[in-house]
Amino acid sequence: MPTHDMPRDRTSKRLAGLRAYAFAEIDRKVEELRRRGVKATDFGVGDPTTPTPRIVRETCKRAVDRHASAGYPSYVGSAPFREAAASWMKRRFGVALDPATEICATLGSKEAVFHAHEAFVNPADAVLCPSPGYPPSYRGTLFAEGRPVFYPLRESEGFRVPLGTFRKGDAARARFLWICYPNNPTGAVAPATHLRRIVEECQERGVTLFSDEAYTEMYFTREPPHSALEFGREGVLAFHSLSKRSAMTGYRVGFVAGDARLVAAFKKLKTNIDSGVPNFVQDAAIAAWSDEKHVHAMRRDTRARRDALVDALARAGLPRCISDGTLYIWQRLPKGVSDVAFATRLLDPDIAVAVTPGSAIAEPLADGTNPGTGYVRFALVPPLADTRAAGRRIGQWREPLREHRP
Repeated sequence: MPTHDMPRDRTSKRLAGLRAYAFAEIDRKVEELRRRGVKATDFGVGDPTTPTPRIVRETCKRAVDRHASAGYPSYVGSAPFREAAASWMKRRFGVALDPATEICATLGSKEAVFHAHEAFVNPADAVLCPSPGYPPSYRGTLFAEGRPVFYPLRESEGFRVPLGTFRKGDAARARFLWICYPNNPTGAVAPATHLRRIVEECQERGVTLFSDEAYTEMYFTREPPHSALEFGREGVLAFHSLSKRSAMTGYRVGFVAGDARLVAAFKKLKTNIDSGVPNFVQDAAIAAWSDEKHVHAMRRDTRARRDALVDALARAGLPRCISDGTLYIWQRLPKGVSDVAFATRLLDPDIAVAVTPGSAIAEPLADGTNPGTGYVRFALVPPLADTRAAGRRIGQWREPLREHRP
Protein backbone atom coordinates (compact mmCIF):
# COMPACT_ATOMS: atom_id res chain seq x y z
CA MET A 1 0.00 0.00 0.00
CA PRO A 2 1.32 3.47 -0.83
CA THR A 3 2.23 5.57 2.19
CA HIS A 4 1.49 8.88 0.46
CA ASP A 5 -1.49 10.17 -1.45
CA MET A 6 -0.87 9.78 -5.18
CA PRO A 7 -1.24 13.04 -7.12
CA ARG A 8 -4.27 13.10 -9.35
CA ASP A 9 -2.52 15.06 -12.06
CA ARG A 10 1.08 14.25 -12.89
CA THR A 11 1.20 16.70 -15.80
CA SER A 12 4.01 19.24 -15.59
CA LYS A 13 3.01 22.86 -15.09
CA ARG A 14 4.82 23.68 -18.31
CA LEU A 15 2.66 21.29 -20.33
CA ALA A 16 -0.54 22.06 -18.45
CA GLY A 17 -0.10 25.74 -19.27
CA LEU A 18 -0.32 25.13 -23.01
CA ARG A 19 -3.65 25.27 -24.79
CA ALA A 20 -4.46 22.34 -27.07
CA TYR A 21 -2.37 22.15 -30.25
CA ALA A 22 -4.59 23.73 -32.90
CA PHE A 23 -4.02 21.13 -35.60
CA ALA A 24 -4.57 18.21 -33.22
CA GLU A 25 -7.93 19.77 -32.36
CA ILE A 26 -8.84 19.94 -36.04
CA ASP A 27 -7.97 16.26 -36.48
CA ARG A 28 -10.18 15.46 -33.50
CA LYS A 29 -13.15 17.36 -34.93
CA VAL A 30 -12.76 15.76 -38.36
CA GLU A 31 -12.67 12.35 -36.69
CA GLU A 32 -15.85 13.19 -34.77
CA LEU A 33 -17.61 13.92 -38.06
CA ARG A 34 -16.31 10.67 -39.55
CA ARG A 35 -17.77 8.68 -36.66
CA ARG A 36 -21.12 10.35 -37.40
CA GLY A 37 -20.87 9.17 -41.00
CA VAL A 38 -19.89 12.56 -42.42
CA LYS A 39 -16.74 12.88 -44.53
CA ALA A 40 -15.30 16.35 -44.06
CA THR A 41 -13.11 18.10 -46.60
CA ASP A 42 -10.08 18.88 -44.48
CA PHE A 43 -8.44 22.23 -45.18
CA GLY A 44 -7.25 22.37 -41.58
CA VAL A 45 -3.86 20.67 -41.55
CA GLY A 46 -1.13 21.20 -44.16
CA ASP A 47 -0.70 17.53 -45.01
CA PRO A 48 -0.47 17.02 -48.79
CA THR A 49 -2.79 14.38 -50.24
CA THR A 50 -0.69 14.17 -53.41
CA PRO A 51 1.12 10.81 -53.56
CA THR A 52 4.79 10.92 -52.63
CA PRO A 53 6.81 10.97 -55.89
CA ARG A 54 7.54 7.59 -57.42
CA ILE A 55 11.30 8.21 -57.40
CA VAL A 56 11.13 8.66 -53.63
CA ARG A 57 8.97 5.60 -52.99
CA GLU A 58 11.01 3.32 -55.23
CA THR A 59 14.28 4.49 -53.71
CA CYS A 60 12.91 3.92 -50.23
CA LYS A 61 11.82 0.37 -51.09
CA ARG A 62 15.27 -0.52 -52.39
CA ALA A 63 16.94 1.18 -49.44
CA VAL A 64 15.03 -0.96 -46.94
CA ASP A 65 16.72 -4.03 -48.44
CA ARG A 66 20.08 -2.31 -48.72
CA HIS A 67 20.00 -1.41 -45.03
CA ALA A 68 18.84 -4.88 -44.01
CA SER A 69 20.54 -4.77 -40.62
CA ALA A 70 18.48 -1.69 -39.68
CA GLY A 71 21.22 -0.43 -37.36
CA TYR A 72 21.26 2.99 -35.79
CA PRO A 73 21.83 5.78 -38.33
CA SER A 74 24.19 8.69 -37.85
CA TYR A 75 22.92 11.21 -35.33
CA VAL A 76 23.63 14.07 -37.73
CA GLY A 77 22.89 12.43 -41.08
CA SER A 78 25.04 10.28 -43.32
CA ALA A 79 27.77 11.91 -45.38
CA PRO A 80 25.83 11.29 -48.65
CA PHE A 81 22.71 12.84 -47.10
CA ARG A 82 24.51 15.99 -45.98
CA GLU A 83 26.32 16.24 -49.31
CA ALA A 84 23.00 15.98 -51.17
CA ALA A 85 21.47 18.69 -48.98
CA ALA A 86 24.49 20.94 -49.54
CA SER A 87 24.35 20.33 -53.29
CA TRP A 88 20.66 21.27 -53.38
CA MET A 89 21.28 24.45 -51.37
CA LYS A 90 24.00 25.41 -53.85
CA ARG A 91 21.80 24.76 -56.89
CA ARG A 92 18.71 26.38 -55.44
CA PHE A 93 20.06 29.36 -53.53
CA GLY A 94 23.67 29.70 -54.61
CA VAL A 95 24.78 29.08 -51.01
CA ALA A 96 27.93 26.95 -50.62
CA LEU A 97 27.80 24.96 -47.37
CA ASP A 98 30.30 22.58 -45.79
CA PRO A 99 28.39 19.29 -45.42
CA ALA A 100 30.59 18.27 -42.49
CA THR A 101 30.12 21.36 -40.33
CA GLU A 102 27.19 23.41 -41.62
CA ILE A 103 24.39 20.84 -42.08
CA CYS A 104 22.62 18.47 -39.69
CA ALA A 105 19.82 16.05 -40.55
CA THR A 106 16.53 16.40 -38.68
CA LEU A 107 13.32 14.43 -38.24
CA GLY A 108 11.42 16.94 -40.35
CA SER A 109 11.33 20.58 -39.30
CA LYS A 110 8.77 20.50 -36.48
CA GLU A 111 10.99 18.76 -33.95
CA ALA A 112 13.95 20.87 -35.04
CA VAL A 113 12.02 24.12 -34.61
CA PHE A 114 10.76 23.05 -31.20
CA HIS A 115 14.02 21.66 -29.82
CA ALA A 116 16.37 24.32 -31.18
CA HIS A 117 15.57 26.51 -28.19
CA GLU A 118 17.04 23.92 -25.84
CA ALA A 119 20.40 24.37 -27.52
CA PHE A 120 20.50 28.16 -27.39
CA VAL A 121 17.88 29.76 -25.13
CA ASN A 122 18.59 30.40 -21.45
CA PRO A 123 15.87 30.97 -18.85
CA ALA A 124 14.15 34.35 -19.31
CA ASP A 125 15.81 35.01 -22.69
CA ALA A 126 13.46 36.96 -24.93
CA VAL A 127 12.64 35.27 -28.24
CA LEU A 128 10.82 37.24 -30.94
CA CYS A 129 8.09 35.10 -32.48
CA PRO A 130 5.57 35.99 -35.21
CA SER A 131 1.86 36.17 -34.51
CA PRO A 132 0.24 34.50 -36.35
CA GLY A 133 2.87 31.83 -36.67
CA TYR A 134 3.93 28.21 -36.44
CA PRO A 135 3.16 27.13 -32.84
CA PRO A 136 6.37 25.11 -32.17
CA SER A 137 8.47 28.28 -32.45
CA TYR A 138 6.99 29.89 -29.35
CA ARG A 139 6.05 26.68 -27.56
CA GLY A 140 9.63 25.50 -27.84
CA THR A 141 10.62 28.83 -26.30
CA LEU A 142 8.38 28.15 -23.32
CA PHE A 143 9.73 24.64 -22.80
CA ALA A 144 13.28 26.06 -22.76
CA GLU A 145 12.07 28.54 -20.11
CA GLY A 146 12.57 31.43 -22.48
CA ARG A 147 10.13 34.29 -22.88
CA PRO A 148 8.30 34.64 -26.20
CA VAL A 149 7.77 38.23 -27.32
CA PHE A 150 5.26 38.34 -30.15
CA TYR A 151 5.46 40.67 -33.11
CA PRO A 152 2.48 41.12 -35.46
CA LEU A 153 2.22 40.09 -39.08
CA ARG A 154 -0.33 42.49 -40.52
CA GLU A 155 -1.98 42.50 -43.92
CA SER A 156 -1.48 46.27 -44.16
CA GLU A 157 2.29 45.67 -44.00
CA GLY A 158 2.33 42.76 -46.43
CA PHE A 159 2.73 40.34 -43.51
CA ARG A 160 6.39 41.34 -43.32
CA VAL A 161 8.54 41.46 -40.20
CA PRO A 162 8.11 44.99 -38.77
CA LEU A 163 11.79 45.78 -38.25
CA GLY A 164 11.12 49.11 -36.59
CA THR A 165 9.47 47.44 -33.60
CA PHE A 166 12.68 45.61 -32.68
CA ARG A 167 14.13 48.77 -31.19
CA LYS A 168 11.37 49.19 -28.62
CA GLY A 169 10.60 47.64 -25.22
CA ASP A 170 11.04 43.91 -24.74
CA ALA A 171 11.83 43.45 -28.42
CA ALA A 172 14.97 45.55 -28.06
CA ARG A 173 16.29 43.08 -25.49
CA ALA A 174 15.56 39.96 -27.53
CA ARG A 175 18.43 37.60 -28.33
CA PHE A 176 16.61 35.50 -30.92
CA LEU A 177 14.26 36.13 -33.84
CA TRP A 178 12.02 33.65 -35.65
CA ILE A 179 10.94 34.29 -39.24
CA CYS A 180 9.13 32.10 -41.76
CA TYR A 181 9.08 32.88 -45.50
CA PRO A 182 7.19 31.95 -47.55
CA ASN A 183 5.02 32.49 -44.54
CA ASN A 184 2.83 30.02 -42.71
CA PRO A 185 -0.01 30.90 -42.36
CA THR A 186 -0.31 34.10 -44.42
CA GLY A 187 1.22 32.87 -47.69
CA ALA A 188 3.36 36.01 -47.97
CA VAL A 189 6.72 35.84 -49.76
CA ALA A 190 9.43 38.19 -48.49
CA PRO A 191 11.41 40.05 -51.15
CA ALA A 192 15.19 39.76 -51.15
CA THR A 193 15.59 43.34 -49.93
CA HIS A 194 13.53 42.65 -46.83
CA LEU A 195 15.32 39.41 -45.98
CA ARG A 196 18.65 41.16 -46.39
CA ARG A 197 17.55 43.88 -43.96
CA ILE A 198 16.47 41.26 -41.44
CA VAL A 199 19.81 39.44 -41.60
CA GLU A 200 21.79 42.68 -41.38
CA GLU A 201 19.69 43.94 -38.46
CA CYS A 202 20.21 40.68 -36.55
CA GLN A 203 23.95 40.67 -37.17
CA GLU A 204 24.30 44.31 -36.11
CA ARG A 205 22.40 43.66 -32.88
CA GLY A 206 23.92 40.25 -32.09
CA VAL A 207 20.54 38.52 -32.48
CA THR A 208 20.45 34.87 -33.54
CA LEU A 209 18.14 34.43 -36.53
CA PHE A 210 16.08 31.26 -36.87
CA SER A 211 14.69 31.09 -40.42
CA ASP A 212 11.92 28.53 -41.05
CA GLU A 213 12.24 27.80 -44.77
CA ALA A 214 9.99 24.76 -45.06
CA TYR A 215 7.93 26.40 -47.84
CA THR A 216 10.60 27.86 -50.14
CA GLU A 217 9.55 25.52 -52.96
CA MET A 218 5.84 26.29 -52.69
CA TYR A 219 5.46 29.61 -54.50
CA PHE A 220 3.41 31.21 -57.27
CA THR A 221 5.56 34.28 -57.92
CA ARG A 222 7.84 34.71 -60.93
CA GLU A 223 10.94 34.98 -58.73
CA PRO A 224 11.62 32.00 -56.44
CA PRO A 225 11.76 32.78 -52.71
CA HIS A 226 15.12 33.35 -51.07
CA SER A 227 16.94 31.76 -48.15
CA ALA A 228 18.20 33.96 -45.33
CA LEU A 229 21.56 32.26 -45.82
CA GLU A 230 21.97 34.09 -49.12
CA PHE A 231 22.52 37.29 -47.15
CA GLY A 232 24.81 36.05 -44.39
CA ARG A 233 25.69 32.97 -42.41
CA GLU A 234 26.95 34.33 -39.11
CA GLY A 235 24.28 33.90 -36.46
CA VAL A 236 21.79 32.37 -38.91
CA LEU A 237 20.22 28.90 -38.71
CA ALA A 238 17.85 27.84 -41.52
CA PHE A 239 15.33 25.01 -41.17
CA HIS A 240 14.43 22.93 -44.23
CA SER A 241 12.05 20.03 -44.78
CA LEU A 242 10.87 17.73 -47.55
CA SER A 243 7.37 17.45 -46.09
CA LYS A 244 5.76 20.00 -48.39
CA ARG A 245 8.29 20.16 -51.25
CA SER A 246 8.07 16.43 -51.94
CA ALA A 247 4.85 15.35 -50.15
CA MET A 248 6.93 13.49 -47.55
CA THR A 249 5.19 14.54 -44.33
CA GLY A 250 5.12 10.97 -43.05
CA TYR A 251 8.80 10.34 -43.77
CA ARG A 252 9.94 12.94 -41.20
CA VAL A 253 13.13 14.24 -42.76
CA GLY A 254 14.80 17.60 -43.22
CA PHE A 255 17.90 19.48 -42.13
CA VAL A 256 19.21 22.60 -40.45
CA ALA A 257 21.96 24.62 -42.08
CA GLY A 258 24.00 27.72 -41.41
CA ASP A 259 26.55 29.09 -38.96
CA ALA A 260 28.91 26.22 -38.10
CA ARG A 261 28.89 27.17 -34.41
CA LEU A 262 25.12 27.00 -34.26
CA VAL A 263 25.03 23.74 -36.19
CA ALA A 264 27.63 22.23 -33.82
CA ALA A 265 25.47 23.11 -30.82
CA PHE A 266 22.40 21.71 -32.56
CA LYS A 267 24.27 18.46 -33.28
CA LYS A 268 25.21 18.14 -29.61
CA LEU A 269 21.57 18.60 -28.68
CA LYS A 270 20.42 16.01 -31.23
CA THR A 271 22.70 13.31 -29.82
CA ASN A 272 20.83 13.66 -26.53
CA ILE A 273 17.31 13.64 -27.97
CA ASP A 274 16.99 11.09 -30.77
CA SER A 275 18.95 8.50 -32.71
CA GLY A 276 18.83 10.08 -36.14
CA VAL A 277 16.82 9.78 -39.35
CA PRO A 278 16.47 6.14 -40.53
CA ASN A 279 18.99 5.31 -43.25
CA PHE A 280 16.35 4.26 -45.77
CA VAL A 281 14.54 7.57 -45.27
CA GLN A 282 17.80 9.45 -45.82
CA ASP A 283 18.26 7.58 -49.11
CA ALA A 284 14.72 8.54 -50.14
CA ALA A 285 15.49 12.17 -49.28
CA ILE A 286 18.60 12.13 -51.45
CA ALA A 287 16.43 10.96 -54.36
CA ALA A 288 13.90 13.72 -53.67
CA TRP A 289 16.54 16.45 -53.80
CA SER A 290 17.83 15.08 -57.10
CA ASP A 291 14.50 15.62 -58.87
CA GLU A 292 12.69 18.88 -59.63
CA LYS A 293 9.97 17.62 -61.96
CA HIS A 294 7.70 16.54 -59.13
CA VAL A 295 8.18 19.93 -57.45
CA HIS A 296 7.00 21.77 -60.56
CA ALA A 297 3.96 19.47 -60.69
CA MET A 298 3.22 20.12 -57.00
CA ARG A 299 3.29 23.88 -57.55
CA ARG A 300 1.03 23.59 -60.61
CA ASP A 301 -1.54 21.49 -58.75
CA THR A 302 -1.46 23.71 -55.67
CA ARG A 303 -1.97 26.82 -57.79
CA ALA A 304 -5.03 25.20 -59.41
CA ARG A 305 -6.50 24.46 -55.98
CA ARG A 306 -5.73 27.96 -54.77
CA ASP A 307 -7.41 29.61 -57.75
CA ALA A 308 -10.48 27.36 -57.53
CA LEU A 309 -10.94 28.04 -53.83
CA VAL A 310 -10.34 31.79 -54.08
CA ASP A 311 -13.01 32.02 -56.79
CA ALA A 312 -15.46 29.94 -54.76
CA LEU A 313 -14.94 32.01 -51.62
CA ALA A 314 -15.38 35.22 -53.60
CA ARG A 315 -18.71 33.94 -54.94
CA ALA A 316 -19.69 33.26 -51.33
CA GLY A 317 -19.14 36.89 -50.44
CA LEU A 318 -15.62 36.74 -49.01
CA PRO A 319 -12.73 39.02 -49.98
CA ARG A 320 -10.29 37.68 -52.57
CA CYS A 321 -7.16 36.72 -50.62
CA ILE A 322 -4.54 35.33 -53.01
CA SER A 323 -1.43 33.83 -51.44
CA ASP A 324 1.96 34.15 -53.14
CA GLY A 325 3.34 30.98 -51.60
CA THR A 326 2.96 28.03 -49.21
CA LEU A 327 0.01 25.65 -49.14
CA TYR A 328 -2.32 28.15 -47.50
CA ILE A 329 -4.90 30.83 -48.04
CA TRP A 330 -5.07 33.29 -45.13
CA GLN A 331 -8.68 34.26 -45.64
CA ARG A 332 -9.83 37.57 -44.24
CA LEU A 333 -13.43 37.51 -43.07
CA PRO A 334 -15.93 40.35 -43.42
CA LYS A 335 -15.99 42.78 -40.54
CA GLY A 336 -17.96 41.45 -37.61
CA VAL A 337 -17.60 37.75 -38.54
CA SER A 338 -15.84 35.72 -35.84
CA ASP A 339 -13.13 33.37 -37.10
CA VAL A 340 -14.02 30.79 -34.45
CA ALA A 341 -17.74 30.97 -35.22
CA PHE A 342 -17.06 30.80 -38.96
CA ALA A 343 -14.84 27.72 -38.60
CA THR A 344 -17.35 26.08 -36.29
CA ARG A 345 -20.20 26.67 -38.73
CA LEU A 346 -18.23 25.14 -41.59
CA LEU A 347 -17.91 21.93 -39.56
CA ASP A 348 -21.68 21.45 -39.52
CA PRO A 349 -22.64 18.36 -41.55
CA ASP A 350 -24.34 20.35 -44.33
CA ILE A 351 -20.98 22.00 -45.18
CA ALA A 352 -18.46 19.58 -43.60
CA VAL A 353 -15.36 21.69 -44.21
CA ALA A 354 -12.50 21.93 -41.72
CA VAL A 355 -10.42 25.12 -41.51
CA THR A 356 -8.17 26.65 -38.86
CA PRO A 357 -9.43 29.72 -36.99
CA GLY A 358 -6.83 32.45 -37.23
CA SER A 359 -6.91 33.18 -33.52
CA ALA A 360 -5.96 29.55 -32.83
CA ILE A 361 -2.56 29.99 -34.49
CA ALA A 362 -1.88 33.53 -33.32
CA GLU A 363 -1.01 34.78 -29.87
CA PRO A 364 -2.12 38.04 -28.23
CA LEU A 365 0.27 40.96 -28.42
CA ALA A 366 1.30 43.12 -25.48
CA ASP A 367 -1.71 45.37 -26.09
CA GLY A 368 -4.08 42.39 -25.87
CA THR A 369 -5.01 42.27 -29.55
CA ASN A 370 -4.74 39.03 -31.52
CA PRO A 371 -3.50 39.48 -35.13
CA GLY A 372 -5.21 36.23 -36.15
CA THR A 373 -8.68 37.40 -35.18
CA GLY A 374 -10.93 37.75 -38.21
CA TYR A 375 -9.00 35.29 -40.40
CA VAL A 376 -9.17 31.57 -41.12
CA ARG A 377 -6.52 29.42 -42.75
CA PHE A 378 -7.32 27.07 -45.62
CA ALA A 379 -4.65 24.44 -46.31
CA LEU A 380 -4.67 23.67 -50.04
CA VAL A 381 -4.33 19.92 -49.66
CA PRO A 382 -7.64 18.30 -50.71
CA PRO A 383 -7.75 17.14 -54.36
CA LEU A 384 -9.02 19.68 -56.87
CA ALA A 385 -12.41 17.99 -57.28
CA ASP A 386 -12.93 17.95 -53.50
CA THR A 387 -11.80 21.57 -53.28
CA ARG A 388 -14.37 22.63 -55.87
CA ALA A 389 -17.12 20.62 -54.19
CA ALA A 390 -16.30 22.16 -50.82
CA GLY A 391 -16.34 25.60 -52.42
CA ARG A 392 -19.83 24.92 -53.77
CA ARG A 393 -21.07 23.89 -50.32
CA ILE A 394 -19.66 27.06 -48.81
CA GLY A 395 -21.23 29.03 -51.65
CA GLN A 396 -24.65 27.57 -50.87
CA TRP A 397 -24.35 29.11 -47.42
CA ARG A 398 -24.65 32.66 -48.77
CA GLU A 399 -26.97 34.74 -46.64
CA PRO A 400 -24.83 35.08 -43.47
CA LEU A 401 -21.91 36.15 -45.64
CA ARG A 402 -23.88 38.53 -47.84
CA GLU A 403 -25.18 40.30 -44.77
CA HIS A 404 -21.58 41.14 -43.86
CA ARG A 405 -20.29 41.77 -47.38
CA PRO A 406 -17.76 44.66 -47.18
